[in-house]
Amino acid sequence: MDVDALNKGAESPATLATSIYERLKADILSARLEPGRKLQLRFLMEHYEAGQTPLREALNRLTTEDLVIGREQRGFFVKPISLKELGELTKTRCWVEGLALRESMGNATPAWEEALLVAHHRLERAPRSLNPDRFESNPEWERLHRAFHAVLINGCGSRPLIGFCEQLADRLNRYRALSSRKAFRVRKVTQEHADILKAVMDRNTYEAVRLLQQHYEQTAEFIRADLETNEAGDATAPA
Repeated sequence: MDVDALNKGAESPATLATSIYERLKADILSARLEPGRKLQLRFLMEHYEAGQTPLREALNRLTTEDLVIGREQRGFFVKPISLKELGELTKTRCWVEGLALRESMGNATPAWEEALLVAHHRLERAPRSLNPDRFESNPEWERLHRAFHAVLINGCGSRPLIGFCEQLADRLNRYRALSSRKAFRVRKVTQEHADILKAVMDRNTYEAVRLLQQHYEQTAEFIRADLETNEAGDATAPA
């Protein structure tokens, strides 16, 4: 009897459910599944090549993460975006990541500083857009961007705090995905990251926290302006 084959077969349902959850989540966070969209099971079964059971497990899991909402008798929907939620999430992220960065700097070790320098170097070398003439999001830049911000706070000494920061980053990421194209030409994100790094390496905790919070607030301002423009356009559009 092939024990490895049996083990693989036993693990496959859980592995499949996790894979579908990760793919669905990635599509929601990148706005490929746009806010407010109804998640029809027939479409999901065809698109993700999966059955109803793992799909429902994934949708229920995403509901607990506040990325999907379930409506009785109507099914599942990608959670709509709102200016109110954007403001609340940004304010909370500034609070908790400011605290986490302050603690990380207080606990700073040579290994942490080296990891931060490496993360920043890799991010700095990656192009923001795959196309220099028009914005085309670079998945590798997104991964390295997330890694840089993760290193900033991972020395805080609190795994629950880091986990909460990651949840907030996820929920804000889909807002970013909707407005990155417009911010690409005018935002000096590379310089913002360099300024945060310098303040950390200079052991200037107040300035590092201020710059990190300003970094997030500027992102929110771009998104807010974009959403307000779109809402105004919807309001004046002919019926």
